[in-house]
Amino acid sequence: MSVEVKVPPVGDSISEVTIGEWRKKVGDAVALDENVVEIESEKATFDVPATAKGVITQILKQPGDVAAVGETIALIDESAVPTTTNGTPSAPPAASPPPAAAPAHSHVMPAAARALHEAGLQASQVEATGPGGRLLKEDVQRQTAAKPAAPAPAPAPAVESRPAPTTVLAKSAGERSERRQVMSPIRKRIAQRLVEAQHNAALLTTFNEVDMSAVMSLRKQYQDQFTEKYGIKLGFMSFFVKAAIEALQAYPAINAEIQGNEIVYHDYCDVGIAIGGGKGLVVPVLRNAERMTFADIELAISDFGKRAQVGKLSPAELTGGTFTISNGGVYGSMLSTPIVNPPQSGVLGMHAIQERPVVKDGQIVARPMMFLALTYDHRIVDGREGVTFLKRIKDCIENPVRLLLEV
Repeated sequence: MSVEVKVPPVGDSISEVTIGEWRKKVGDAVALDENVVEIESEKATFDVPATAKGVITQILKQPGDVAAVGETIALIDESAVPTTTNGTPSAPPAASPPPAAAPAHSHVMPAAARALHEAGLQASQVEATGPGGRLLKEDVQRQTAAKPAAPAPAPAPAVESRPAPTTVLAKSAGERSERRQVMSPIRKRIAQRLVEAQHNAALLTTFNEVDMSAVMSLRKQYQDQFTEKYGIKLGFMSFFVKAAIEALQAYPAINAEIQGNEIVYHDYCDVGIAIGGGKGLVVPVLRNAERMTFADIELAISDFGKRAQVGKLSPAELTGGTFTISNGGVYGSMLSTPIVNPPQSGVLGMHAIQERPVVKDGQIVARPMMFLALTYDHRIVDGREGVTFLKRIKDCIENPVRLLLEV
């Protein structure tokens, strides 16, 4: 009996996904709930488990294909016998190529599939050198580079001797080249939401600067004890999350959103933390951040960062924030105007810390300074609230003890 493997629901408002790497091939045995394929939505990457124990008999969608939520992408036969040996599938019923045929399409990695399309090649024309017979992007690039000099099938050079990826596509002096690449679901969603924010909100940005001396001194004083107790370093972000919560509770309009003709005020603080993931910017949310300790915040952000790099954040973790914090300083940004993440009404931008001359008690001294930027929706946040909100954050960071005393 054949059992269908379907694209599962991956979040509200998401109707389609892009197929990634197949972890199993036609003829492979699978166990119930064993991961068989990776799919990518506009928010994150997920694994799809087998819906039955058996053998993969058909793969209906290839890497790079788009599939609708609920669509069948593979079939599992519960009574079939595995036909693969050492990771190499036996020929399908209609197959007629000789035994030395190139790897099946289910071996083609997503980046390689795009490279094949751009080069006008078939997978059967390229030798696969990846683990388990997978066809890599580098294999396609090597074949493309060798095409003029070697129209015959590639002579299977040793992996160690193939050109480095940075030199494979080298062009002669003066030649201009272009590459086209289909936007990933995540990148399309980012673009859509940024345009939506610009079109549907009255965005205004206010700036301030903060002296980081007190926070840096406090971190240095308690870093060893904090690390020993919690197994993670005390960073700057937890201070800014705590300061933002203090300011959000004092100025609730910046923690609110517009729904039709109503303003919805949130009595909780779900703070989104912008993180550069492996496939684009993602904003996982600290739920009820007002209840979290410094350690809770640091541990959660560290976990988000690790899973963002491999696309393992769930849709629930990426939706529903009431306010966002973005730290462009980790990339060296000195000053920027962050864009609000709809339907939120505010976003705080942190920037790089640099020593600058400032006047203290009539004397010019060097201090580690950071520019802060608050972009807010002027439809529900007045300028006075926006400015004093940012000033409240500045005061909390320059006097971090008040974060503990809640004054």
